[in-house]
Amino acid sequence: TSLSTSTLITMSSHHWLLAWLGLELNTLSILPMIIKPHHPRATEAATKYFLIQATAAALILFSSTLNAWQTGHWSITNISTPAATVTITIAIMLKLGIAPTHAWYPEVLQGATMNTALILSTWQKLAPLTLLYLMKNSLPNSLILTIGALSILVGGWAGLNQTQTRKIMAMSSIAHMGWLIIALNMSLDIATMTLAVYILLTTTMFTSFNITTTKTLADLGVTWPQSPVLFVIMLITLLSLGGLPPLTGFAPKWLILTSLCHTKLFMLSVMIVIASLPSLFFYIRMTYLATLTAPPNTTNAQHKWRHKMSHPWALGPIMVMAGLLLPLTPLMAT
Repeated sequence: TSLSTSTLITMSSHHWLLAWLGLELNTLSILPMIIKPHHPRATEAATKYFLIQATAAALILFSSTLNAWQTGHWSITNISTPAATVTITIAIMLKLGIAPTHAWYPEVLQGATMNTALILSTWQKLAPLTLLYLMKNSLPNSLILTIGALSILVGGWAGLNQTQTRKIMAMSSIAHMGWLIIALNMSLDIATMTLAVYILLTTTMFTSFNITTTKTLADLGVTWPQSPVLFVIMLITLLSLGGLPPLTGFAPKWLILTSLCHTKLFMLSVMIVIASLPSLFFYIRMTYLATLTAPPNTTNAQHKWRHKMSHPWALGPIMVMAGLLLPLTPLMAT
């Protein structure tokens, strides 16, 4: 049922009610996946997720009804009521977990399994983002840019004191969504490329964490003996998430900053570059902890204490793409 959501929203590009129905189907479909472990933490995460998503969907329904009442149409692409536009934008930000409505997101990811957290961080972003794409011409530009800059700042600062990898990835996601909605305000092509790179890097990291059962920063130190190659590429992907130049993650930030400078938004450019430094710091801190402070010791036991790791066939290609796609930036930007 979750797979039908984006299709429903795309089909309903002229009707808010069908879009709302798609969002509700999406929410109800993911809840059993979150609650499946039958753990109190999973139950709490599912309850929080349901309440937040239901609130956001109710706000969207209320705003679209208000817009239809005043304008006489249910079109998504043409919202002419300022109150409805702002309320729908805030509701979509709530669904995406963007600052300042982000507090639920790390808690839900921490209560879910790695695979469910991956789905929440990637697939579940598509439906709200589709609505933002359709609403591009009606979006309040100053509000979008402010929320984007705030998300980048909050995602960086709040991630500094985290030790759980899922919470760190949640803060990373909040910061990346900030970059994404700033890109959405400038150019749909750059926004699409930013989303593709974000999904690629996040999928690589969550898959690596899942294979190596890395739940905390302390677990990173014992990953080396099991799979040195996977470990090294995982650290390179972390640096790519931070946006360091020779890697794939630098491309979207480069294009977004270029686009902002072309539109004379120099102050915002400087602000988001400085705000993204704490994010880069905690990515580099993870690589530092894993390589220099926790020695890669082998176990003295006769049998390995971990089971043999399974390597999904797709992990190799996505890890290569996570690090080496920067030369294709001119192709992605056109």
